[in-house]
Amino acid sequence: MTTAPATPRDAHGQHTRAPGCAGHKGDHLARLNKIEGQVRGIARMVTDDRYCVDVLTQISAATRALQEVALNLLDDHVRGCVTDAARTDPAQADDKFAELTDTLRRALRL
Repeated sequence: MTTAPATPRDAHGQHTRAPGCAGHKGDHLARLNKIEGQVRGIARMVTDDRYCVDVLTQISAATRALQEVALNLLDDHVRGCVTDAARTDPAQADDKFAELTDTLRRALRL
């Protein structure tokens, strides 16, 4: 199994190039803020001793919402970072494809 090289980072640990999701940052943040509210609501449900099945239903909805954000970020990454690397630097493209494969491998572990 090949491990993708680390993405270049600056002295502060930040990526040195803008992520592919930069163009949709507002959309991603809005969805994540909504999910954050859902999770707070779930915590209130537990605090209020709400019916277990109702809590589980809300957890499932929040999980699905997070998965949707992850898929959108993945799409941005492929369309932005990976495509850009493939167009500009074949060696970097190989690294990006390896990174993408590793990311998918981790994401698909349930």
